[in-house]
Amino acid sequence: MPATLTFSRIYGPAIRTVLTELANLRITVFRDFPYLYEGTPDYEKKYLETYMQSQRSLLFAAYADDRMVGATTALPLTDETDEVQAPFRQAGYALDEVFYFGESILLPDFRGRGLGHRFFDEREAHARRFGTYRLTCFCAVERPSDHPLRPAGYQPLDAFWTKRGYQRDPALRSVFHWPDLDETESTPKPMVYWTRPLR
Repeated sequence: MPATLTFSRIYGPAIRTVLTELANLRITVFRDFPYLYEGTPDYEKKYLETYMQSQRSLLFAAYADDRMVGATTALPLTDETDEVQAPFRQAGYALDEVFYFGESILLPDFRGRGLGHRFFDEREAHARRFGTYRLTCFCAVERPSDHPLRPAGYQPLDAFWTKRGYQRDPALRSVFHWPDLDETESTPKPMVYWTRPLR
């Protein structure tokens, strides 16, 4: 029988109370393709500091028997880093009208239970409650179809995102840096953004 899930909404600086759990979950899930992320606790703390410093950020977490098994994050684009803001600024967007969605991460045993939709619902509702945001967005890494570490039968999430009303915008791009599992140094990773008007 699948474990019963409970949920928690945590805002802004209070995210610090679950920092270790969230960091460990990110490291575990992002080791898989397409991110292949060789994470470290120190990097995680630095990355998550952005969310802990925002007064409008959200962490929506799923728990099974008091263990965090899934999580999703969001915050205003104006509270994000320069590298995330840059493509929107260059494209002429009003940054204060955009809400940025961070990760949606879930351990494999808990997938296929509708939590992907729940994560989007929660983030969109959170952005909507402020009454000032007109667009939501997120970014995804782009990997070549012949990547040597791509698992057989891998299905990207593009179709799921499209069903949620998001559109890939090839004009909105960033480059993030992290070490892949087979790398010893951080290397550039191309990221493309998906956007949707906030209804």
